[in-house]
Amino acid sequence: MAELVFFSGTMDCGKSTLALQMDHNHAARGRQGIIFTRNDRAGAATLSSRLGLATGAVEVTDDLDFHSHVVQLLSGGGRVDYLICDEAQFFAAQQVDQLARLVDELDIDVYTFGITTDFRTRLFPGSQRLIELADRVEVLQVEALCWCGSRATHNARTVGGVMVVEGAQVVVGDVAASSDEVGYEVLCRRHHRRRMTAAGARAAALSPDVLPFESGDRDAAAVN
Repeated sequence: MAELVFFSGTMDCGKSTLALQMDHNHAARGRQGIIFTRNDRAGAATLSSRLGLATGAVEVTDDLDFHSHVVQLLSGGGRVDYLICDEAQFFAAQQVDQLARLVDELDIDVYTFGITTDFRTRLFPGSQRLIELADRVEVLQVEALCWCGSRATHNARTVGGVMVVEGAQVVVGDVAASSDEVGYEVLCRRHHRRRMTAAGARAAALSPDVLPFESGDRDAAAVN
């Protein structure tokens, strides 16, 4: 039986790489599929991985109806065995319903990939609906790491290395953004709650104020 599967994880945990690998594996067995994505870092109509791999894709827009799109292809004599849907957190809830309908009514496998929560630790609408409807939710086992070395569980938005907690839910950026751009960083829960990014941690380590004593105490410590 066909399935609706949601592969989730933080940024930097290999979701897009897995999406590309799954498409390759299915295509190698003679199956016909369609790749969808939205707001990929490499630009429109592209599914890309940070490892440097990329392929063409159908760009998901607000008015795209997955069910109608696939039915139109089938009606024209095409064949569709599976869908690869990357950046699924950006899909609308009704679009996830359309994907579930394709699984149930047309027996088409749908593999979706995306992050679960935004920079404010709130669920994306697409991710929330996938958690509600998916036959399986798979948390990727390739762990992204916080700057402290702990497992990263949260996505932080940064501007100039400083974490921000206000703004639009969707702002396209990357973990490799320059210091003056909107970027993203993965953090453990502790440092996300403290709003301490890698840049902030370095600044704190270089500050003389981190020592727990005054200048007079330092002089006394030097004499001793």
